[in-house]
Amino acid sequence: MRRRDVVMGAVPTAALSLGLLPGVARARRRAAGELWVFDTLRSIGRRTPELVGTPTLTGSPWGRATVFDGVDDALLIDRHPLAGAGTFTIEALFRPDGGAFEQRWLHLETEDGSAPGLSKTRILFEIRVIDDRWYLDAFTTDGHAKQTLIVPANRFPVGRWYHVAQSYDGTTYRSYVDGVVQLEVPVHFDPQGPGRAAIGMRMNRVNFFHGAVRAAFFARSALAPADFVLPRAPAG
Repeated sequence: MRRRDVVMGAVPTAALSLGLLPGVARARRRAAGELWVFDTLRSIGRRTPELVGTPTLTGSPWGRATVFDGVDDALLIDRHPLAGAGTFTIEALFRPDGGAFEQRWLHLETEDGSAPGLSKTRILFEIRVIDDRWYLDAFTTDGHAKQTLIVPANRFPVGRWYHVAQSYDGTTYRSYVDGVVQLEVPVHFDPQGPGRAAIGMRMNRVNFFHGAVRAAFFARSALAPADFVLPRAPAG
């Protein structure tokens, strides 16, 4: 489903199934971006994903989601949804299920002639897992400036759903878990160029993710938690 369907038109059935109605109303006024729903392996964001390994579908509080085994499952999508954006927000609904210490589960990169995974311009979501808890790692680099947002003391139980986000408003880079700021740092990033996305691994096919992803929303503005489009994950 293209974001135009959400922003400009009537609220579609897929948005209702996500529980997005309040967020969609706000997004129609404020946000331009793309909604990717991982409820099928045939089409994500109107693109046909390349399947790596054998990702499958599982349930979530909002409908089907894609589940990754942490060994060799991932999706590759021929699009960088934030190319050209001077400001941005990435929201996602995901469920980490434990496993290896370092796991990359969303990787956007500009195609600059480098081998996959080695582009100097990229935006990432990772997690670090210690026993049965995890903490968030958000990272952006434009090839010059680079910034990691990571707070090892802020750990959360594996095996449940979370809303996570990162945003950049032109001066400050922030990360969130369930609407709560994890870290914010002043920095300047230039817009990124056209490229590609990997879900469930680093682009060069390492650091695989063990868990599930239901949806991601890519906005071309820095949204505050009150304006996030994806629903908050249920507690427990």
